[in-house]
Amino acid sequence: MLFSSIPFLYTFLPCVLILYFLVPGWLKNTVLLLSSLFFYAWGEPRFVVFMVIAIVQGYVFGLLAEKFRDRPKQAKLCLWASAVVSLELLGYCKYADFFISGFNTLTGLSLPLLHVALPIGISFYTFQILSYVIDVYRGDVTAQRNLIDLAAYVAMFPQLIAGPIVRYADIAPQLKHRTHTLADAAYGARRFILGLSKKVLLANVLYELISAYKSAANVSVLFVWLYAAAYVLHLYFDFSGYSDMAIGLGKIMGFRFPENFNYPYLSRSVTEFWRRWHMTLGTWFRDYVYIPLGGNRVSFGRWIFNIAVVWFLTGLWHGAAWNFVLWGLLFAVLLVLEKLFLKKWLDKLPRILNHALVMLVIIISFVLFNASSLAEAGTDIAGMFGGTGVPLVTAETLYYLRSYAVVFLLGIIGCTPLPATLVKRFAAGKKTARVYRVLEVAALVVLLLVCTAFLVDGSFNPFLYFRF
Repeated sequence: MLFSSIPFLYTFLPCVLILYFLVPGWLKNTVLLLSSLFFYAWGEPRFVVFMVIAIVQGYVFGLLAEKFRDRPKQAKLCLWASAVVSLELLGYCKYADFFISGFNTLTGLSLPLLHVALPIGISFYTFQILSYVIDVYRGDVTAQRNLIDLAAYVAMFPQLIAGPIVRYADIAPQLKHRTHTLADAAYGARRFILGLSKKVLLANVLYELISAYKSAANVSVLFVWLYAAAYVLHLYFDFSGYSDMAIGLGKIMGFRFPENFNYPYLSRSVTEFWRRWHMTLGTWFRDYVYIPLGGNRVSFGRWIFNIAVVWFLTGLWHGAAWNFVLWGLLFAVLLVLEKLFLKKWLDKLPRILNHALVMLVIIISFVLFNASSLAEAGTDIAGMFGGTGVPLVTAETLYYLRSYAVVFLLGIIGCTPLPATLVKRFAAGKKTARVYRVLEVAALVVLLLVCTAFLVDGSFNPFLYFRF
């Protein structure tokens, strides 16, 4: 079930919220858990089994790791046992065919692929369970003794399928006690509708152009660039829109989820980009992989190794294919180069040139990210620079440019703080504050109705992060 769907918006969500606010406080986590399991089982009920196994083992091994804290060997055994179970579930569902294909290529054998369907959100909830058990083992948090509370944290439907990756340490107090106010509910509803609008009115529309490029018999250099730009914008509005919706839903229910994006396309370096993009994933790898490996407080060679491991895993986390692995390693190389000398060189350039070079790298990297194979990635990237012999421009390309010009313009502006800045100034004005309150409600209602109309009309409604 997608957040951007009629069943979710007008059946599931209203019923859940009504029930959630009707029951007493001690039952709210139970309602949240049951509704989350229903939400998760909507597409494929059997996948709930994987989630239940993951939750139960995390619960048991978390308690054992805390019990044996004064016996380091036993505690570490519990930690590793939980990690093995979590990663085996993830590996079987997501990476089995990838590893079998690789083994067949290396050995010349033809072992049959398993063709296991990928449970939605398994990468996200696996990381949440891993961080929970690790934090208990380290003594950073107390093990959760209420299975329902822990299960509600892991299965929580607002952030289940696309994050942000919420750590138990950040949400543990809220599982026990959280306040619900009209102000929080209003903020949450506003954030949800804005995220829905980003998803439906921008990301989905841009994906229509991406699909047109993928199915085109003849392309041009300009068409490849239109596709690349559309994908970069689509990915941002698709993912950040879902993060906005998750944060908004959490706020309505009394939870404070961490922010996941901070205008990443304003970045002037790759390092800055990854501090602004999918921030909860970056901090997770930093705290649970990079720092435990030694971070940068090691020899130069070991530091290179640590960076390579983190970004190999980051790429592999995004997908079981070599283009994702290469995408991750590409950023490892760029980050190392920036640390050594490239960042100083970039800082000396004019701001606009600096930003243009960084965005060029980001665009090329996401063309690689979206390719179905390394060969397709090579063709697309070569086509961006006229390396495939295609014409510079065609009549079809100009048609698409005219058709999507407004969407591109809105998308580019929407990637900046400009809209939020203008709204804040208007809301803070002595003469405009009252008008703003009326206009805000009207604008949100209009946006919701327009999104509904798009969805009822059957507009294209894909969601990239289902595969993670």
